[in-house]
Amino acid sequence: MSDASLGPALRGAVDLSSLRNRPAAPQGQAPDSQTAVGSAPDVVMEVTDQTFSQVLELSRQVPVVVDLWATWCEPCKQLSPIIEKVAREMQGRVVLATVDIDQNPQIQQAFQAQSIPLVVALVGGRPVPLFTGAVPEQQVREVFAQLLEVAAQQGVTGTISVGDQPADDAPAEEPPLPPLHQEAFDAIQRGDNQAAINAYEKALTENPRDEQASAGLAQVRLLQRIEGADLQAARQAAADAPGDVDAQMLAADLDIAGGHVDDAFARLLDLFAATFGDERTPIKDRLVELFGLIGASDPRVMQARTRLTNLLF
Repeated sequence: MSDASLGPALRGAVDLSSLRNRPAAPQGQAPDSQTAVGSAPDVVMEVTDQTFSQVLELSRQVPVVVDLWATWCEPCKQLSPIIEKVAREMQGRVVLATVDIDQNPQIQQAFQAQSIPLVVALVGGRPVPLFTGAVPEQQVREVFAQLLEVAAQQGVTGTISVGDQPADDAPAEEPPLPPLHQEAFDAIQRGDNQAAINAYEKALTENPRDEQASAGLAQVRLLQRIEGADLQAARQAAADAPGDVDAQMLAADLDIAGGHVDDAFARLLDLFAATFGDERTPIKDRLVELFGLIGASDPRVMQARTRLTNLLF
């Protein structure tokens, strides 16, 4: 079974390949045609282990936000209505897929959902961590806006219509990506992360204030670092050697890829506090890069940045 759309860099971190090519839904459930390119039954849909492959395919056209929840989870009851409200306001530029993890253990396992609510996105079949825990509505809006930017960098800029009704306002044709951004996107599509990194670095050399290139570079570097990594082995190695900088940074990268942002920041900040001299430099650089990946306005970034500043001075 081909796994090219996920990219080999995600194996061992968030591996969704087992959720592909599920048998067709039983009679009475929504068929694949309802989530064909350009349309969906609704911008909010309940997703199961059996129908998740439809969501992966839909994410090639429009970013899909995946809300992992459970009936017993009180923070989920606070967060899920907010996510749905914001998703509906985006008028088809984002699809929301809700997943009851108790009923869909394979999705829970694929996303390594150790705590909920866990909210991730799918862009072109690739997982993008968003946030864990209940967050305020304003932060949800900011994260969704950042998601649209990330999706645009990957060429995922579609707008779905709902059911048989066309979208009220057809989106204007998207302008072409700048040449170096397009070069990076093409490299990502063929699984050549190093070529994508080179293209983004060249774009930043030409324009150091190119925020899209900076964000794209951080994302691809993360993918390159976790390529071929095994999550459990990496965490065990980090547990066995708490002072091993490389082992701790790999574990933090995998935590970020799995949506465990607080765990990643805490790990690196604890490591930074326990090291001295030149050993601190790569840890600080990694933290700064991950801050940019998550977003400067994210409360977790602001809290971690404050702690880093206190450790520096």
